[in-house]
Amino acid sequence: MRNTVSWWLILSLLIIVALLGVIIPGGLGEQDRSNINAGDTAWMLTATGLVLLMTPGLALFYGGMIQSKNIISTMLQSFIAMGIVSVIWVIVGFSIAFGDSVGWEGFGLFGNPATYFMFRGVGGGTNPDFAPTFPFAIFAMFQLKFAIITPALITGSFAGRVRFRSYMLFMTLFIIFIYAPLAHWTWHPNGFLRNWGVLDFAGGTVVHMSAGFAALAGALFLGRRKDANKEFKPANIPYILLGAGMLWFGWFGFNAGSALAANDVAASALVNTNTASAAAMLTWIFFDAAQGKKPSAMGASIGLVVGLVAITPAAGFVTVGASIFIGVIAAIISNYAITLRTKSKLDDTLDVFPAHGMGGITGMVLTAVFANDVGLIHGEITTFLYHLLALVIVGVFTFGGSMLIYKITDMIVPMRISPHGERIGLDISQHDESYNFVYSDEK
Repeated sequence: MRNTVSWWLILSLLIIVALLGVIIPGGLGEQDRSNINAGDTAWMLTATGLVLLMTPGLALFYGGMIQSKNIISTMLQSFIAMGIVSVIWVIVGFSIAFGDSVGWEGFGLFGNPATYFMFRGVGGGTNPDFAPTFPFAIFAMFQLKFAIITPALITGSFAGRVRFRSYMLFMTLFIIFIYAPLAHWTWHPNGFLRNWGVLDFAGGTVVHMSAGFAALAGALFLGRRKDANKEFKPANIPYILLGAGMLWFGWFGFNAGSALAANDVAASALVNTNTASAAAMLTWIFFDAAQGKKPSAMGASIGLVVGLVAITPAAGFVTVGASIFIGVIAAIISNYAITLRTKSKLDDTLDVFPAHGMGGITGMVLTAVFANDVGLIHGEITTFLYHLLALVIVGVFTFGGSMLIYKITDMIVPMRISPHGERIGLDISQHDESYNFVYSDEK
């Protein structure tokens, strides 16, 4: 009965939002369309679609890794982000991230929630700060896709032991209070990290570090699974390969699209993205083989994703040679971090922090080393020091803030699934659905 009431409450809130959208329509007003460039517009439309494709790719990637009794739940946790975050972004998320800055001159903390409330003023015209040559609405939707995949990345850390309702509440709070302010710090013209000279071309800090530290907090808060010590076979290796391929493909929009134009910077970002991923995949396989392991499809898939993560903050700022170095170093660090995690009591189910957290950290630091003109190798130390400071600030903010949100969510809707629900799997206990293909050791 209590579950039914809570679902009715959620549905009522959605109906209220729908009515609000009718009462307060997103009036576009008079907007300048004279500067619209057809090439930039076409590319940003394409990039936006590519980035959205990454979330279904992530669903396959994670779904293939988990036990078959949790595959549907794990994949749905990624898909539902496309629904929840999209609505939140239109209502208030985009405004908190890119609205008029609240704070001090050059030290913006978050955007005014009323600036673009219900996408008011987000239309077909250009915006000199964010979309000078293509419709502002495309920029808003492009940034939405980044916001969607971030909480979806976190789910790998607590896969197999979280209630679906509590995850949806956590995701809502995370986007509003963690992701959107962090995006403002990093990408808004008045954001304080941006004004310090911190470089994050496409989300190494905003997306991957925030997801990594939130994942670490989630694994610690929710504790170990009951069968965490038992080895299990991944549900579907081909899913992992397919998901990794979709991520690699979509990442071209993620990184090259962050040039916000169809230009030479986009081309450089695309080349660096592909090269770093390739280098990281090969390094992962060779590093495993050097330790006496057989080359594996899952290892190759994780390696290429780590390379994509690490090059993300640097993609438009470094040479192709540096992208190879970044991919190689990130793969070695993340591989070793996973080895350390398996020897600890931390139950980060799908190694989100070792892969995305450490990959993002590595990429952020190496961006400050290799960035054109302002990197450490060019004799400039200021950018490097600010990156180290930003690493501490972002780590404390995202880990501490996420831990607080986990606790608040748990007080409202207990997050940990019951022992029985965990034993039979979240597919049945949360969704009353099952994955038909079952390995023999789970029959």
